[in-house]
Amino acid sequence: MKRVRLDGRSLTRAQLVAVAHGAQVELAEDQLPAVARAADFLAEQVRREEPIYGVSTGFGSNADRLLGGHHLRDELPGATRSAEGLHEELQRNLIVTHAVCVGEPFAPEVVRAMVCIRINTLMRGHSGIRVQTLQAMAAMLNAGIVPLVPQLGSVGASGDLAPLSHLAIVLLGGGEAFYQGERVAGAVALERAGLAPVTLSYKEGLALNNGTAQMLACGVLALARLEELLDTADLAAAMTIDAFAGRLGAFAPEVHALRPHPGQVAAAEHIRTLLAGSTLADIPYHLVPRFRPWLPTSWDTHEAQALRFDIGWDWVPLTQRHGREKFYQRFRPFRGGKKHQPQDSYSLRCTPQVHGAVRDAAAQAARVLEVELNALTDNPIVFPDAQAEHVEQQVISAGHFHGMPLALAMSYVKAAIPVLASISERRLNKLVDPATSDGLPGFLIGNEDATESGHMIVQYTAAAIVNDLASRAHPASVYSIPTSANAEDHVSMGANEARHVLAMVDDLGKVLALELYTAAQALDLRRDMINAARALAGRADAAALATKVAGGPAPDAADYPVFLAEVEALRAELAAADAFRPGHAIAAAHAAIRAEIAFLDRDRAMDGEVATAVRLVRDGVVLAAARTVERG
Repeated sequence: MKRVRLDGRSLTRAQLVAVAHGAQVELAEDQLPAVARAADFLAEQVRREEPIYGVSTGFGSNADRLLGGHHLRDELPGATRSAEGLHEELQRNLIVTHAVCVGEPFAPEVVRAMVCIRINTLMRGHSGIRVQTLQAMAAMLNAGIVPLVPQLGSVGASGDLAPLSHLAIVLLGGGEAFYQGERVAGAVALERAGLAPVTLSYKEGLALNNGTAQMLACGVLALARLEELLDTADLAAAMTIDAFAGRLGAFAPEVHALRPHPGQVAAAEHIRTLLAGSTLADIPYHLVPRFRPWLPTSWDTHEAQALRFDIGWDWVPLTQRHGREKFYQRFRPFRGGKKHQPQDSYSLRCTPQVHGAVRDAAAQAARVLEVELNALTDNPIVFPDAQAEHVEQQVISAGHFHGMPLALAMSYVKAAIPVLASISERRLNKLVDPATSDGLPGFLIGNEDATESGHMIVQYTAAAIVNDLASRAHPASVYSIPTSANAEDHVSMGANEARHVLAMVDDLGKVLALELYTAAQALDLRRDMINAARALAGRADAAALATKVAGGPAPDAADYPVFLAEVEALRAELAAADAFRPGHAIAAAHAAIRAEIAFLDRDRAMDGEVATAVRLVRDGVVLAAARTVERG
């Protein structure tokens, strides 16, 4: 991978994701003088005995206590003075006492992103860290040392103190780390990589652990995944629409121009692109047969007997057409699988509005994250070049470590994720329920012997995940618990917020995988049922097709000639049609699924197939197949 240049001003989300997954970094040489200038300025202020928070004072509730020239106990008779000065001890103690997170370790990509973020913000030259310390951090990252950072312990102000201390403690030769896949002591990881521990200087401990790197890393990685899943959600919806032989009017550009929310317009356009070339969408009602269970008498040819279904329509008698004559001039008087109504259910036709709203939530979060990527987030802020009478005007205590901008952005995304999962589950449910599936078999299985469950329980799994996502969507950012003896009396809880989002995005992908798995089955059945009707019509035998038109009132003798004439018209229209097919991109996505998961012709073990579907979505295989067609 190409090295990512860190200058404190130009890091992008895509670059951070690349570093998270293994790309190396380099420090921008032209920015290092600014870094050194701030460090030299602090050293000079300490020499002049200026009181500076976190440099020559304690931290938090100890901010009113100035550091002396040596330990108080050094005055005792026989005391031996420590070789380490109080300023160095202050910074080291800050790290070793703050590295107290608990829980499972973060994944390596999260930790690598955290290190990259921290280096980048310190490259701004307003933190007082030395160039050699930043070089040591970059060397640790490039050597593949991944500090072990447990997931629980940050309240999001002053930044992510505890998790960032777990990063820094490895730099000092403490803590634990993963190196070449092995969990080892931090000192061992450094030694094996040929690196030496760092001794911290003025404010360096505070610079290393005072910032928003954990919540930002989780947020950026979550958003990168969510943006892929937004396109996957559109793909799943479009495959389901094709499987329903749905209506496309709700996605027309002139419709969305009248309510032009950006995400909504984008979702509608994407679904139109995915469905381009479909002859299932907008198919006339009367051409869509409905499922009937297979019987030994269902088909009269050996080839047709291999089908896992029978098909049929009801004929609308002349006595039931009063007031509907115009409709039956446009559509033939047969009721099959597609209901005679001009609109699909909300989970289909409102897809742009729902998916689009989630897109807009993601876009808002992206704006916040992109600002934060190149922001200074530690405290105090050093302005070495400022013209000032007092040092307090050059070293200013502020609140850039407070994570609320990220926390609220993540809470928005956190609320949006169950919405996207919920509408996906509703589409899945429509596919398996014969009352709502527009003529598909119950649970998408032939089940002629009443022994099969098909995709029934797939919907249960999706419902369980949606419920779990909904229960986790409550914003953590609305609950502030003061810390540091009330010196830090309002915190963001943004680290919890972003950590939740990262985990929830993974579960969203599982729901979308279940919809695609189910929609592929439904699409096969819908296509095969319509094409079976077309094959029957191709025999030029209206009487053969008439055997499939049953279930309603039998035609009166006087009406029978009209009945046969209308069956012949239906036959001729079906016979003249080309083979029915989904959209070109949908066909490619369907083929990617079928390359690893066969059509479910009868019940079999499905656990491995579900796991495969989840993997195909997680690894972007299905989406890549569709995109190849979309992009020509």
